[in-house]
Amino acid sequence: MKPNARFAKLADDVSLEKTVAALEAHGMTAMVVENGHAAKQKVLELILEGAEVFTMSSETLAQIGLAAAVNESGKYDSVRKKLMAMDIKTQGAEMRKLGAAPDYAVGSVQAVTEDGHVFIASNTGSQLGAYAYGAAHVIWVVGAQKVVKDDTEALWRIHEYVFPLEDERAQKAYGMHSGVNKILIINKEIMPKRATVILVKEKLGF
Repeated sequence: MKPNARFAKLADDVSLEKTVAALEAHGMTAMVVENGHAAKQKVLELILEGAEVFTMSSETLAQIGLAAAVNESGKYDSVRKKLMAMDIKTQGAEMRKLGAAPDYAVGSVQAVTEDGHVFIASNTGSQLGAYAYGAAHVIWVVGAQKVVKDDTEALWRIHEYVFPLEDERAQKAYGMHSGVNKILIINKEIMPKRATVILVKEKLGF
């Protein structure tokens, strides 16, 4: 399946401003930065040194060097580093618990609507529990191409653009297909200052 190129287009300033206002109205902190470097610096400013941080699997985080900055700097208590040293066969339950409720969950999303809804699609759902409730703080870095008009377009974007690209990546990386098996939709965040959305004026991730 060929990705629908309409969903690769960067949102303009008017759309980004509208999206920020809607996200803020729905209980999320939102901002716009110029590029991936600025996004990386902003995230590192938001995370307290020494804090427990789980960087979710994300092309965006890898692209801007944020995953490495968190997991390899020694400045943070890296959940991912702990998980990589564990055995899923014998420590599966412990691994699930460790990943479900970190101090900070950092990643990206597949779509953000102009009326302030956040969409996260997943093959396994491993990141969704932390995003929805478990993590004390959630930070999403989002390329401006992921901003869409409404919920309908968000779902189109996931199925028509994100999935073909992620499926191709998964086959190359793991020798297996991906799937849009679980979708988390966040319409509003009721915990003040819990969720932060950083919109970036660059094409980042899928």
